[in-house]
Amino acid sequence: MADSVYVDEDVGVDETTQQGTEASPYKSLQFAYLQRPGAAQYLIRKSTTGATPDGADASVREEWKPAAKSALKKAVNFYEQQKKKDARARELAAKQEKEDEERQKVLEEAKKIAVEEDMSLPKAEKIKLNETDPRKVKLGRGTRDKEVDYSSSGRGTRVRVLGRVHRARKQKDVLFITLRDGYGYLQCVLTGPLAKTYDAITLTLESSIEITGEMWEVPPGAHAPNDRELHADFFRIQKTWKAAGGEDAITTRIQPDTDHSVLMNLRHLTLRGDVASSIMFVRDAVEFAFHKVYMDKSIRKVSPPALVQTQVEGGATLFKFDYYGETAFLTQSSQLYLETCLPSMGDVYCIEKSFRAEKSLTRRHLSEYTHVEAELDFITFDDLLDHLEDTIVKVLEVTMSSPTIAGYVQALNPEFKMPERPFKRMRYTEAIDWLRDHDVLNEEGLPHTFGDDIAEAAERKMTDEINRPIFLTHFPVEIKAFYMQKDKDDLRVTESVDCLMPGVGEIVGGSMRMDDYDELMAAFKRHEIDPAPYYWYTDQRKYGSSPHGGYGLGLERFLAWLCKQHTVRDCCLYPRYMGRCTP
Repeated sequence: MADSVYVDEDVGVDETTQQGTEASPYKSLQFAYLQRPGAAQYLIRKSTTGATPDGADASVREEWKPAAKSALKKAVNFYEQQKKKDARARELAAKQEKEDEERQKVLEEAKKIAVEEDMSLPKAEKIKLNETDPRKVKLGRGTRDKEVDYSSSGRGTRVRVLGRVHRARKQKDVLFITLRDGYGYLQCVLTGPLAKTYDAITLTLESSIEITGEMWEVPPGAHAPNDRELHADFFRIQKTWKAAGGEDAITTRIQPDTDHSVLMNLRHLTLRGDVASSIMFVRDAVEFAFHKVYMDKSIRKVSPPALVQTQVEGGATLFKFDYYGETAFLTQSSQLYLETCLPSMGDVYCIEKSFRAEKSLTRRHLSEYTHVEAELDFITFDDLLDHLEDTIVKVLEVTMSSPTIAGYVQALNPEFKMPERPFKRMRYTEAIDWLRDHDVLNEEGLPHTFGDDIAEAAERKMTDEINRPIFLTHFPVEIKAFYMQKDKDDLRVTESVDCLMPGVGEIVGGSMRMDDYDELMAAFKRHEIDPAPYYWYTDQRKYGSSPHGGYGLGLERFLAWLCKQHTVRDCCLYPRYMGRCTP
């Protein structure tokens, strides 16, 4: 029959190249109806299972049969739905084409609008976006309905600002731009011809821009950074200043659900975000606070070498390299060099990079990290603990004394409270008892016993439950570094301390240092370390030794605690850890 459409569910093919004939059938009734709607009949066949003379199953071909009414009804309904979808798609395509044509016309018209700075206006003063001193930047008043409408309070200061477009939104014929320059944010308002120029219409986030205008108070009920906004009379975007748009726009490359590894590859872009940049601002403030607190305590800054030929924390974590034919390492700690400065400079500190080749991917480990280290002369172990507590608290006080930085910390860590003094002091043996009492097992799945190196998870569980800073002290000799002074009242343990913070765990490790030459040489022997390369260190015990101690604080861990970050990787500019050395 000429107007019959054939559907073979076994050998048919749902492609437009098929004819729908008995020799070229379709595979499904729905597809057949889409291609040949309203045919006289739709004939269908498929294989069935039958039996051969020997009783085995075999595929048997049915005869062509008209499609069932129910199946045909479904195919008709599907066809009607597709017709509606196709019509809607054509409508949307036509609408999009019309909008594209209209936008192209607008863009062509926008290219004709030339904006030049009015040189008859008062000279604009270039400022940073955080400058709010009323003696320098006077605020005028006006409305957004008119380009110039000032009250008797007078006109605002005319200023020139430069930065990058952090946010932008169009409201009728007004373009609102939030500008960012690393010092602050400023809302800028473009109206009239300025908002209709080609650069304004095609503005992309992160484009660099120069804007000149008068500084106004925001209208009642409106909100903007520092309650002010710049009403532009001129702006300029140089050709090289334009940021990519479309598929390459920053909002396309970085989205809220982007995988963390991808974000690390795009760290140079994620640093522009609110959270990442806030952490970097807090980091800058914390480093400054350490410098200030140390200066106030008359502790002097030195800069020890990063290329060394000795170890501090064990050979397993040394980064080894060839140094002009000699074996050398990246420093694990500057402690030994700081100790050599005590006789000539008194108490000293440094803020330098340290490197640990730990094959660890935990959230609190980095291969390169910033180490805040200090060494103090003529002290006792109690002096060391008092100094540490006082330094941490004063660094926090200096950091939080800036309203801007305090605002960043509050936004990142709404629950942050200044730690109470005194810090809890807990001996290692007391920690072992606590872990046993709370059924926290060691890494072998057994109750903790004296001599265990308390693992990170157990340490963090204890710290989080106690929920206050802890000075964990007096660790066994066997699990601590060779140079740590033994407790004279219990020679099994050292005068050592870890400062533990809730949510992070250890952020500081310190101890009193061995000040007896013979005892130090015995420690070298016990740890099977050749003392010869350390002659410059052991000499400190031969030429006027003294009771002294010191510590190292991991800046990224300190920041992870302060800013409530899940991982220390987000607390440094470009993190380096096992498997990552880019970008």
